[in-house]
Amino acid sequence: MPLPLLLFDCDGTLVDSEPLLAEEMARGLNTVGLPFAASDYMGEFRGARFRRIVAELQDRHGHVDVEQLERMERDMRAKLATRLTSELTTIPGALEALEALSHYPSAVVSNGPETKIRAALKATGLTHYFDNRLFSGYTANCWKPEPCLHLHAASIMGFAAAQCIAIDDALVGVRAALQAGMTVIHLNRFPDAENTPEGAIMISNMYQLPAVVERLTRERWHTAMPHHSTAK
Repeated sequence: MPLPLLLFDCDGTLVDSEPLLAEEMARGLNTVGLPFAASDYMGEFRGARFRRIVAELQDRHGHVDVEQLERMERDMRAKLATRLTSELTTIPGALEALEALSHYPSAVVSNGPETKIRAALKATGLTHYFDNRLFSGYTANCWKPEPCLHLHAASIMGFAAAQCIAIDDALVGVRAALQAGMTVIHLNRFPDAENTPEGAIMISNMYQLPAVVERLTRERWHTAMPHHSTAK
């Protein structure tokens, strides 16, 4: 049987952009009077679409002028892009996992804008693993935790949901892929604070990913693969 399609989340799964994003998000939201700390993103909103976060904060703290919000978002994204270029690093083990799994078909599925995905992959030297196989919520006009973004990516790539393995660190992405009917691996880097949803397979670091993917390939797709263990 053919190999399954690997659908990777970007932020927090491949690249360690979330601390930078959380800092710039907090700075921007505070300038328009919406109370928000970087820890709020890492705790309550990790992986969520920015405008959903804004809507939730406005429900709690009051309405902000639309034009003011749009100016703030443009400024925030510009500052974040600058920081990604100079400060971004990969998640430990991500590069090794991509190299070990490079013979699998793969794509990136992210709630972030495509320009941000491209900038993150370029800054960390991961672009060649995916080329143009990038699927953004903003391009597809659907976002995690809805399953439509994963299903859109699979369809464009020519795979059914049952032929896909989704790898995501955020619960919104894990739930989206489960709802889409995919095999899901949850990169749970915060096991003391987060529980892996039922039906997903937990790993605690990306070094473990190749062995888990190859085991699933043998068990669920009945395809024998050479074992590339990079577990630490």
